[in-house]
Amino acid sequence: MIAFVSGPVAALAPTTAVIEVGGVGLAVQCTPNTLSELRIGQEAKLATSLVVREDSLTLYGFVDDDERQVFELLQTASGVGPRLAQAMLAVHAPDALRVAVATGDEKALTAVPGIGKKGAQKLLLELKDRLGEPVGAHIGRQGIGTAVSTSWRDQLHAALIGLGYATREADEAVGAVAPQAEAAGGAPNVGQLLKAALQSLNRTR
Repeated sequence: MIAFVSGPVAALAPTTAVIEVGGVGLAVQCTPNTLSELRIGQEAKLATSLVVREDSLTLYGFVDDDERQVFELLQTASGVGPRLAQAMLAVHAPDALRVAVATGDEKALTAVPGIGKKGAQKLLLELKDRLGEPVGAHIGRQGIGTAVSTSWRDQLHAALIGLGYATREADEAVGAVAPQAEAAGGAPNVGQLLKAALQSLNRTR
């Protein structure tokens, strides 16, 4: 298993980062939150999980070991593959998922694209004893690229575009959550803003 990759960022795409390791470019599937913190040419270290299929080898990248562990635990639930697990982490930080499961927060799970009400109810039952207690959220997701210097607006906009929303929709969603971000002060939690932005987009569709 490839536990992590470390090296300069060679390229970025809506769902993928290419990390140069020993002269080889490794394509790593990442959440929009993680991708928005990476910068081409700068060093990055991502915890990784290798998903092996009959016709493919796919490397998924995460901000830290906790996020990778949750990614792998989510897939122990029936019907949850790597793409859905990654989508869940795109909307919620690991501790937010733990809290949602522990409190039976159905709405938090249905905020994830691809999860309906029945699916959320099933996941809450299956994951209840698997994710464990919150361990302390990694607010700010520091340590990768130059996230600290990137505004919450840029990070949120990039995350929405990465999830497939049009530029106009992303602009409207960023505007919709601006009051919430301003109320949080100088360093709002982008993961929470992304959740709120997705909810606003779902209401307008």
